[in-house]
Amino acid sequence: MTKILVVDDEISIVTLLEFNINKAGFEVLTATDGQMGYELAVSEKPDLIVLDLMLPKMDGIEVTKKLRQDKYDFPILMLTAKDEELDKIIGLELGADDYLTKPFSPREVVARIKAILRRVGKADEAKEEEANENILEIGDLKIHRDSYEVFMHGEQLELTPKEFELLLYLANHRGKVFSRDQLLDAVWNYDYIGETRIVDVHISHLRDKIELDTKQPRYIKTIRGFGYKMENVKGEL
Repeated sequence: MTKILVVDDEISIVTLLEFNINKAGFEVLTATDGQMGYELAVSEKPDLIVLDLMLPKMDGIEVTKKLRQDKYDFPILMLTAKDEELDKIIGLELGADDYLTKPFSPREVVARIKAILRRVGKADEAKEEEANENILEIGDLKIHRDSYEVFMHGEQLELTPKEFELLLYLANHRGKVFSRDQLLDAVWNYDYIGETRIVDVHISHLRDKIELDTKQPRYIKTIRGFGYKMENVKGEL
């Protein structure tokens, strides 16, 4: 269950928010001062914090600043009074995600909580999508573009830098046939112009590492009389 931490020194507000947030289907934790709120946040790791700006022991700005300094990224909905405009701005600059001015309706607090959680969810999805874009999967082969790692059946393969570059180039253009000269130009940048034999050697080494049967390769195919291509291979059953 999604966990919401409410931090406010007014018991009546805490009780009101606890009832309504819980009614909306969330688990609710409560604290009545900033120090207690910070400690609960660290120990319980809530999905969102409803944080009053004016608190004893440690105010809302201090709590927000300390959480962000300590690398905790819980979303924070800050509660402020009408005359706390400057503090509200400081709170947002320190990393609060949204704010509400007192007095407020419990329904509005719940609506803001849901909106923030939706935004955070989309941000997480975007991060996951970006991470997935950096992983190229072809059959049982996984190529991690950013970390220069290659896995086959979940086991990491040891590739030289040029083997990785050649494999990645073919994988990024799978289905397309390249001559040895084209691969030499793309991967070796003319350093070995005319020495196409080096391409054959690296293809052979790659096949030794990724193919179950190098005589009948599934991934890197030889196109007789022209060159090589990477196939769109499906995972093994």
